[in-house]
Amino acid sequence: MAEDLELLRAWAEGDATAGNQLVRRHFDSVARFFQSKVDTAATDLVQRTFLGCLAARERAAHIVSFRAYVLGIARRQLLEYFRQRHREAHRRELLELSVSELGETPSAIAAMRQEQRFLLEALRRLPLEIQMAVELHYWEQLPEKEIAAVLDIPPGTVKSRLFRGRELLRKHLGDIAASPEQLESTIGGLERWARAVRHDIGRGPLPSDGAG
Repeated sequence: MAEDLELLRAWAEGDATAGNQLVRRHFDSVARFFQSKVDTAATDLVQRTFLGCLAARERAAHIVSFRAYVLGIARRQLLEYFRQRHREAHRRELLELSVSELGETPSAIAAMRQEQRFLLEALRRLPLEIQMAVELHYWEQLPEKEIAAVLDIPPGTVKSRLFRGRELLRKHLGDIAASPEQLESTIGGLERWARAVRHDIGRGPLPSDGAG
């Protein structure tokens, strides 16, 4: 984390090379975060997230990890994006809605293989607050303390969200599955399926010149 903070400090002082290096380190995680939830806005939200890291850099000295810091800013950018599109919804209500209910078709879905689309479709039916927890656990492999920091919740709440997430995934996968065999295959190999989806999304052209 110390090296990330040094890169952030150098970027703030005008070193574009340091900015690009920092972006490259964390680009895939941030891109995955958005590509499973929004369509064409993903690229712009990635840019805003890295610029947000720069703007809020004073907070970085008190974080549990730099990746949690970056993804926490990504979360705030996502909620602001949804608030602008759904002005009638309060923050609490937004977190209880799913990406599907919000009318978003994640940009990653079209590029997925059939079995990966199956899992991603189930994920987008989860309440947003639970989808984020599940993805941070399975895709980013963050410890509970860091997930709590990203989501701005007590660490003890993370376990309950993950438990609820697995329950809801089973339900939604059951609704989508073409056969009982397909359902059991997916549930039984959830971590393997998650790794496969993780591998195939969050990739794309990196922003140039320090995300700017």
